[in-house]
Amino acid sequence: MKPFALLPVAVAVVLALAVPGLSISTSRAADSGAATAAIPANRFAATLAPAERFEVRGVLVERHGNAASGRPLILIPGLASGSWAWQDTIRAFSARHPVYVLTLPGFNGRPAVPDAPFANARAAVAQLIAERKLNKPVIVGHSLGGTLGYAVAEDQPALVGGVVAIDGLPVMPGTETLEPAQRGQVAAGMRGRIATDPAGFARQQQGYMRTIGVLDMGKADALAQLSARSDPAAVGRYAAEVLNLDLRPGLKDIQAPLLVISPYHELDAAQQGVSESAKADYYRSLLEGAPKVQVVSVAPARHFAMIDQPDKVNEAIRDFLDALQ
Repeated sequence: MKPFALLPVAVAVVLALAVPGLSISTSRAADSGAATAAIPANRFAATLAPAERFEVRGVLVERHGNAASGRPLILIPGLASGSWAWQDTIRAFSARHPVYVLTLPGFNGRPAVPDAPFANARAAVAQLIAERKLNKPVIVGHSLGGTLGYAVAEDQPALVGGVVAIDGLPVMPGTETLEPAQRGQVAAGMRGRIATDPAGFARQQQGYMRTIGVLDMGKADALAQLSARSDPAAVGRYAAEVLNLDLRPGLKDIQAPLLVISPYHELDAAQQGVSESAKADYYRSLLEGAPKVQVVSVAPARHFAMIDQPDKVNEAIRDFLDALQ
């Protein structure tokens, strides 16, 4: 089975070099720079005002909804993303659930932490659950955020009520057969391929959003403007840490049900010769060992499925939550 893109452009570029069968192009980013500059207002920049805002280990937490009603949801954006990725999800669930939206250090203009950012975020989510006494929260993560959800569910199996991962997996697709030394080499190579200057990083983000991120080019350019607010060095550290990670041995310890949302776009998949069911089966194979796993395909959608298909994604989350009652 060929690998599928999971994390934003820096990781995708490195996998294109390191893993056969995966490739992306960023050439369109340079061609469309003028169009990006001409966008008068960013449709995703205006986010909902939270009821409460606080920090845990440098992680910004924004609470929406009544803290005392319903099962808590913890929304974790992916690499180089902020709360802007979850606005439709917040609207869909904050009336019945307390919704805690996280922005990780180094992303969306937040100050970075110097070392081991994924490990810091892993500890922060556990600390949030403990300090706020959240009763069996469901962690909803996109990409890196989904991987973080698995990690916390392995660390705190009795405290997590469920994990929903939107195109997030316990190991980077395409690296599941690598030895630890090879994994480290890929991670190190990836960090060196991230542009450190703001203009270069912005072009990488736009190229990613237009090829892997979302289907609509107008949305892609708007989202790229926002993801470019992240610290390139921090993005590299997170991505390298995740590339070095393989959570599959601990999946057996997870007690909570898992829902994996697998985005599928026929034109993209045709380049790899992969059917919708085959992609879902591949994702399911990477979760072998977890006791309760459901994989739901959402189409047509790219990596940011909650942007491309918000209604379908919210319906899948709602069905998952209803089954927990």
